[in-house]
Amino acid sequence: MTTENLDVLVCGAGYVGLSAAVAIKLAAPSLAIAVIDAAPPEVWRKDQRAAAIAAGAKRMLTTLDVWQTIEPEAQPINEMIVTDSRTSDPVRPVFLTFGGEIEDGEPFAHMVPNVSIVKALRDKASAIGMPIYQSAAASALDLAEHAARVETADGRRFSAKLVVAADGVRSMLRDMAGIRTQHWGYDQSGIVTTVAHERPHNGRAEEHFLPSGPFAILPLTGNRSSLVWTERTRDAERLVKEDDFVFEAELERRFGHHLGALSLEGGRRAFPLGLTLAREFVRPRLALAGDAAHGIHPVAGQGLNLGFKDVAALAETVVEANRLGLDIGSMAVLERYQIWRRFDTVRMGVTSDVLTRMFSNDIAPLRLIRDFGLGLVDRMPAMKRYFIDQAAGIPDESGPRLLRGEAI
Repeated sequence: MTTENLDVLVCGAGYVGLSAAVAIKLAAPSLAIAVIDAAPPEVWRKDQRAAAIAAGAKRMLTTLDVWQTIEPEAQPINEMIVTDSRTSDPVRPVFLTFGGEIEDGEPFAHMVPNVSIVKALRDKASAIGMPIYQSAAASALDLAEHAARVETADGRRFSAKLVVAADGVRSMLRDMAGIRTQHWGYDQSGIVTTVAHERPHNGRAEEHFLPSGPFAILPLTGNRSSLVWTERTRDAERLVKEDDFVFEAELERRFGHHLGALSLEGGRRAFPLGLTLAREFVRPRLALAGDAAHGIHPVAGQGLNLGFKDVAALAETVVEANRLGLDIGSMAVLERYQIWRRFDTVRMGVTSDVLTRMFSNDIAPLRLIRDFGLGLVDRMPAMKRYFIDQAAGIPDESGPRLLRGEAI
């Protein structure tokens, strides 16, 4: 078969892979870029998850002319509350509250269904003439001196100056490149579903720390909320298999009745939770991005935004190198991306790990310490502002331009 010669081959048609391809192509139209993905066509439409898009990521998507399509499905987070209690407690005291704005009229995050994000990015890719090959799982990788060669299970062959591995936490390309990871599990799974409720949420997000793990209620457009419900893996698998009556009864015990009657929208799935950090983000001709480089616990709600930070840093690195006439797949170029992203990734990984271990238990001394800490932060406006600014993901002048809303 013939080999398709490219400048950049992106492996993975999720939000990270697509946004990386779009960002590079818009800033460097002369580069030949294609996207391959292992999943069959239209499978992405069945994703029932939703994600919190931080203000920095929203600015990037606006600059890429994608947010305008997403916005009708985006629910601003106007307020956030944090509680710490047991499932059986009749009252859940609020230990920490956050206002939702980083600037007047700019929320620190929006909740958006994953399907809406991916559709907008796919439409943009189509509009700029970028091909997306479905059912094309990478089956072989050769990182040669002047080009990387990729073969797919459906018989396609590609040669590219740079391969971007955005193929998820179980990345095949990462494994084929021999990049090792640091990984541990928490014996937890996150149950993801969407509920409709009788009363409006008014844009308030809630995170209830329960002994089995965090139970997050995240507002969607209309009287709907997305749930990320953490349980021990054995219990999560049992709950997902239960009939609707049992599942909804367990759900109400955790959700409460403050938003009125509840009803499930669509199905429910459980995803195993753990921490995975790649020991290297780059090899000659290869760069990891998104979950292929780092998979973290959703306790801090930053998994998607870490991926978008990778995109902004990688796109700027590649585009600037191309403008200078440098080899975009060389280690001299890719090392800048690795340095740019490694510290922030490790810091967020450690933070999520500490929060998971601190709050996913019912140990009395730890409960006293964490509740005291939450209450202390709640009484310190400067500290709360710092946490909101960090969650918003808007960098200073040394950070990637796309996250500040500036074109590359």
